[in-house]
Amino acid sequence: MSLLTLASPASPGPGLADFGHDPVWISIIKGLVIFVFLLLGVLFGVWLERKLISRMQHRYGPNRAGKFGLLQTVADGLKMGLKEDLMPRKVDKVIFFLAPVIISVPAILAYSVIPMGPVVSMFGHKTPLQLTDMPVAVLFILAMASIGVYGIVLAGWASKSPYAILGGLRSSAQVVSYEIAMGLSFVAVFLYAGTLSTSEIVAKQADGGTATIFGLDVPLPSWYAILLIPSFLIYAMTMFGEVNRVPFDLPEGEGELVAGYHTEYSSSLKFAMFQLAEYVNVFVVSGVMVTLFLGGWRAPWPISLWDGANVGWLPLLWFFAKIVLIFCFFVWVRASLPRVRYDQLMAFGWKVLIPLNLAWILLVATFRALRVEQSTPVFILMAIVVIGALAVFFRFDTVQQRRREARAEQVEEEFEQLREEPTAGGFPVPPLDLPHYHGANRKEVPSA
Repeated sequence: MSLLTLASPASPGPGLADFGHDPVWISIIKGLVIFVFLLLGVLFGVWLERKLISRMQHRYGPNRAGKFGLLQTVADGLKMGLKEDLMPRKVDKVIFFLAPVIISVPAILAYSVIPMGPVVSMFGHKTPLQLTDMPVAVLFILAMASIGVYGIVLAGWASKSPYAILGGLRSSAQVVSYEIAMGLSFVAVFLYAGTLSTSEIVAKQADGGTATIFGLDVPLPSWYAILLIPSFLIYAMTMFGEVNRVPFDLPEGEGELVAGYHTEYSSSLKFAMFQLAEYVNVFVVSGVMVTLFLGGWRAPWPISLWDGANVGWLPLLWFFAKIVLIFCFFVWVRASLPRVRYDQLMAFGWKVLIPLNLAWILLVATFRALRVEQSTPVFILMAIVVIGALAVFFRFDTVQQRRREARAEQVEEEFEQLREEPTAGGFPVPPLDLPHYHGANRKEVPSA
């Protein structure tokens, strides 16, 4: 008799069969609600980010317009919408105008497949709190994220400015490396859940089952953030590169590229659309993290022990609370970490995240193919091993970096010594007016 046996997890919640039955007016209402939610989320998100960063830096932040400065973002939005729209003379006017639209629309469309709650009654009609779902919903989100990058590239290209072009090229190279790593972090979730549907992935995290160890029933975690820890951590790092946020905001790079791809865009409505797209993308990657790794709209433990926690409209509260916490994590990282160098950014994506992801997928696929009964504890053990290997790698990389810095300091000291040595003309290079420059004392080279 096995010392450890697993109970089969339950999978309640809406699935693919619950979609495609809504009247058109219900779909229109849900689409409008998502659009309004994202717009209000951007307004509140800008205010919350400014408030949190100001508190972390011992400042007050916005506190003039409205109570607690809540109307400051509204005032800024009205100012940018009413400000004169300037267009440089030599830009490609069509592409220059379409670039903000191309980056904004896909970001909003990606939220159409994010589940926000269970099946509820809306005006007497049963419908899930999700606009739509499809068998490849996660791939649809990745496709929308890829299309949005074209807006950044086209904005830089249409501006015909060297700084803007460099920002667009940086964005394209960055999204290739980090979107590959981000997509690979989803593979382990697909293998474990057996589906690419967002609603069904949430349903798979409803119950982690129980394990019987030496006759004791031990509840197992259901969130994939715990079961698949390496995938969760890798996604948490790649989402910063996906939305161009600190410390991976190299396409903007104020210290190097003025403002990057939107250098030539004045503070007008087009510039506001770039900022709108940035914050909407933050909400999209946060919604993906909640859906794939944090149980979706379901209440966290121990609230989930209450039978009514995941019924009706209440799960909207758990979903929004998780989104706000992840957004606060974005703000905390921005206030804590500096911008990395571009070569470090690309090396980290290609040399660390992608190989580590491939190794983790190989382990998960092997155990899923062998159909190991005790797969969940084995996954947790494998995750601990992978995290330990990653910690050893970073420790080794830190030692190597210190050695490189020591060698660089030694070279700098040798260079300073050469500068201090007296030379002809008082410079560490030969004088520019030497006799052989004028042909004097030149040795004739015999012809072959």
